[in-house]
Amino acid sequence: MWSAQAFHVVEDGAEALVVGCGPGAEVLAPTTWIEWLLTGDDDLRFQALPNLARGSWQLGHWSWRDTAHLQWVPPGAWFSVNAFYDVSDGHRLTHWYVNFQRPMHRTALGFDTFDLLLDLVVAPDLARWEWKDEGEYAHGRRLGVVNDADHRAVEEAREQAVAMVEEHGGPFAAGAHWRDWHSEPHEPAPALPADVQTFGLN
Repeated sequence: MWSAQAFHVVEDGAEALVVGCGPGAEVLAPTTWIEWLLTGDDDLRFQALPNLARGSWQLGHWSWRDTAHLQWVPPGAWFSVNAFYDVSDGHRLTHWYVNFQRPMHRTALGFDTFDLLLDLVVAPDLARWEWKDEGEYAHGRRLGVVNDADHRAVEEAREQAVAMVEEHGGPFAAGAHWRDWHSEPHEPAPALPADVQTFGLN
């Protein structure tokens, strides 16, 4: 397990799986990532990929902070569309974030995927967008974390994601209600199962 995050299921339909959370949701993440968030030391963040390639990393506990997070995942897609909302400012949509990842599949514990490092950051009004972490993606390719089959799928998914933004499709559509989604402030923050790190090992 590389990481785990607790979500509430918002919608589970033919068009997409939609999950969301607000501040306080439980996260398991590499300790280098957590230390980077706390210190701002980029060297810690950059160490995560070599650790993953070697198969040597440690997970630590983290609580989701500051924003509400909605994730829209079409079936079989090599990306998810993520919306982030500022809960301190009327739940304002701050940006969209297309995360490239292996297709989501169901398990007895929830849903499983693997982050493929590359991201597309999109303005709330869809007027502009930019690629993020292309250098990290290239480094992941060199280390073998992103294999050739992953890379071919990501290249195709890039075109699909950009077309969705430009055509205002999926969650970007003018009539899509995800733009106005609100997390429930009085709902308990989602928590990970106690056996999340040992599930399936016995």
